[in-house]
Amino acid sequence: MITTTTPTVEGKRIVEYKGIIFGEVISGVNVFKDFAAGLSNFFGGRSATYEEELMNARENALREMEQRAAARGANAVVGVDVDYEVLGADNGMLMVIASGTAVVVE
Repeated sequence: MITTTTPTVEGKRIVEYKGIIFGEVISGVNVFKDFAAGLSNFFGGRSATYEEELMNARENALREMEQRAAARGANAVVGVDVDYEVLGADNGMLMVIASGTAVVVE
């Protein structure tokens, strides 16, 4: 599956549009990760626990989007965009949404 942020795939021709598709992931951040991130915030530096959680959520959202594109018969996704939101009463949930247009290229 070709996945790109551009509206076209260089060297390929879009022959069919299959529609807009999404991949959504909502990931909870537990108290232990919050504690470790709090220490990083207090002492300075990057929070590896949050960075890892964000990376996993993004990869899962992109993978889900690609699977939905394949289910529609597409072999590429163009115009990909990834958005992030924090949810929940205590901002303890991370939502990642990947979207794009499923297409057939040749």
